[in-house]
Amino acid sequence: MHKKVVIIGTLDTKGEEHLFLRQKIEENGTKTLVMDTGIVGPPFFEPDISRHDVCSAAGYTIDELIKKKDRRFGIDVMAMGASKVARRLYEEGHLSGIISIGGSQGTYISSTVMRDLPFGVPKVLVSTTVSGDMSGYVGYKDITLMHSITDIVGLHSFNRRLLSQAGSAICAMMKEDISGEEKEKPLISITMVGLTTACVMKIKKLFESKQKMYDLIVFHARGSGGRAMEELIRDGVIKGVLDVTTKELADELVGGIRGAGPHRLEAAGEMDIPQVIGPGGMDMVNFGPMESVPGKFTGRKFYVHTPMVTVMRTTVEENKRLGKIVAEKLNRAKGKVIVVLPIKGFSALDDPGAPFWDLQCSKAFAKSLKKHIKDSIKVVELDCHINEDPYAEEVVNQFVQILP
Repeated sequence: MHKKVVIIGTLDTKGEEHLFLRQKIEENGTKTLVMDTGIVGPPFFEPDISRHDVCSAAGYTIDELIKKKDRRFGIDVMAMGASKVARRLYEEGHLSGIISIGGSQGTYISSTVMRDLPFGVPKVLVSTTVSGDMSGYVGYKDITLMHSITDIVGLHSFNRRLLSQAGSAICAMMKEDISGEEKEKPLISITMVGLTTACVMKIKKLFESKQKMYDLIVFHARGSGGRAMEELIRDGVIKGVLDVTTKELADELVGGIRGAGPHRLEAAGEMDIPQVIGPGGMDMVNFGPMESVPGKFTGRKFYVHTPMVTVMRTTVEENKRLGKIVAEKLNRAKGKVIVVLPIKGFSALDDPGAPFWDLQCSKAFAKSLKKHIKDSIKVVELDCHINEDPYAEEVVNQFVQILP
């Protein structure tokens, strides 16, 4: 089946530009499907998937949207319908890549659609809003952003160059296929932040020396990384988990900006895959610049990691609650689980002489976890720091014992 790129956009306000984009993509030898998500005026040209089809997929008619006269409601409906149509096209083998150009409305609709498609599907979004905060549009998905610089209106020389480059980019991305380069190995995920890097690098080196049949994939435990890992686990991509940096749970509990949602640390258990768990980063909660920290945390212990990142020390009480949370999540796991605890500190900041050193906190976490975890789950306590060699060695030794 020929690869096809879906072009999604509002053909009433940016129809001329989408038509030019379609022509450039087809000149590259790639087939296209155009999906219209406009509701204001008639489309500039006839799409392959009409706005009526998109709206119907969400359970409404265009007439209903027009009568309602609620712009936000109409945008949400078209985003929902377009997502359902795109997902169906992907599952039927008619979508190999997706591209869109738009302002704020088009960016919202198309990014919603792109976030609903699996990792690895090429996604290119040309937008007028890229210079701002795009975290709400991208989430944790692999969306490639191109800043339009100007508003995307008309086909002057600047826009023709921009759209030609965007079309060439999506075509090149769709041509890439690494599956034939070498036999793909099963993937093992491991979590890391900067302050547990020493630990993860040691684990990586030791694991790769013992197990040649797996590849390690590292996730940055900053919220988006944890969400991405959990989704890939549920998609069946990940076959084992070395979740030694579970700090996103601390952000979720205390109110930091790097939480990964309420279902972090649950996917591996649901999917019945082996996992070794560690408390990396449980000593800290992330915020932005110091002035952005909520006033309710006045008086707490802080460390300015960079001008844009401030971390706050978790308390003994918070560590007790975190130990219970981890235990309760792991108690529901269907597969094999081992917890490895480094009693002398959970990150580079939680080390003798470092700003967050507090032995009572790590002991509180360990005691709470052991109190609430099932007897059938193995818990290994080590009298060392998480970034020391014995911890990495124990994690790897325990993990290879439960790997298929």
